[in-house]
Amino acid sequence: MKWVWTVLVIAGLAIAGVGIYWWQSTVTSALPDGIAASNGRIEAERIEIATRLPGRITEVLVDEGDWVDAGDVIARMDTIELDAQLHAAVASVHQAQQQKLQAEALLRQRRSELVTARAEFERVSQLAVEGFSSEARLDGQRTVLDTAEAAIAAAEAGVPLAEAMIAAAEASVERLQALINDATLTAPRDGRVQYVLAQEGEILGAGGRVATVTNLSQMYMSIFLPTRDAARLAVGDEARIILDAIPDYVIPAKVTFVASTAQFTPRSVETRDEREQLMFRVNLTIVPDLLAQYQDRARAGVPGVGYVRVSPGIDWPAELAVRLPQ
Repeated sequence: MKWVWTVLVIAGLAIAGVGIYWWQSTVTSALPDGIAASNGRIEAERIEIATRLPGRITEVLVDEGDWVDAGDVIARMDTIELDAQLHAAVASVHQAQQQKLQAEALLRQRRSELVTARAEFERVSQLAVEGFSSEARLDGQRTVLDTAEAAIAAAEAGVPLAEAMIAAAEASVERLQALINDATLTAPRDGRVQYVLAQEGEILGAGGRVATVTNLSQMYMSIFLPTRDAARLAVGDEARIILDAIPDYVIPAKVTFVASTAQFTPRSVETRDEREQLMFRVNLTIVPDLLAQYQDRARAGVPGVGYVRVSPGIDWPAELAVRLPQ
């Protein structure tokens, strides 16, 4: 059965290629010289709004068809457990700050003790030189001084240790706060809600999709052109789109992509005639400012025809002059 499906797939691709080539050679034959055309369909980027962590949905704030701006809240996830962890992390920060205060107070105490030990050692040393103090007493005072200096070193190490504990606790707070922020799912761009895939109360795994938003700020039509036409196009060239649903209007667009490899052809093409049948994908993107003006009418999936100028020096014919709804 595998070879049957393989044959069907190959046959389907061949029919698609032949169909596009026939359309190019017959339907577009009436176009003026220097204008090429191909049929296509308006497409738009789809953005999947998904969860970063597993959890329960507490609120879904959009319905299918709603328009959302970038930053609008789509849904919220349950954060009770994260909130509790955050409170514990904040308490750890306060604890570490108190430990730093204690370490600084201990350091001041040890410094005071060192000053006293030095002064006493110098006094006993002077008395020993004058013969009023014994060597044993001097040795004992030297030990006290050494102990005070060692205590200073230990106290000084306690301050940066406390600071490190504060930094670690604050980092934990930031991490948990970031997770809590991620539990509020927002729209990354302006667009229209295409699908709502989950409802309140549902439990999703990490990466679970809640909604799909269609980004209507970047809409384009993909068309396929033969080698002779695609080779003369450059990114940025002007284009025109006429949609089947509104044939009275001509929409301005720009060439934003020209494929570097051909479609619907064998890997190896030997003859000139075969090379002329190579079909290259070309994207015609509608001007974003125009989309913003007509965002309520913008629809993905609408079929139509895309036109390009393969001879830059010519003017657009009158039937392809820009005409927009008023």
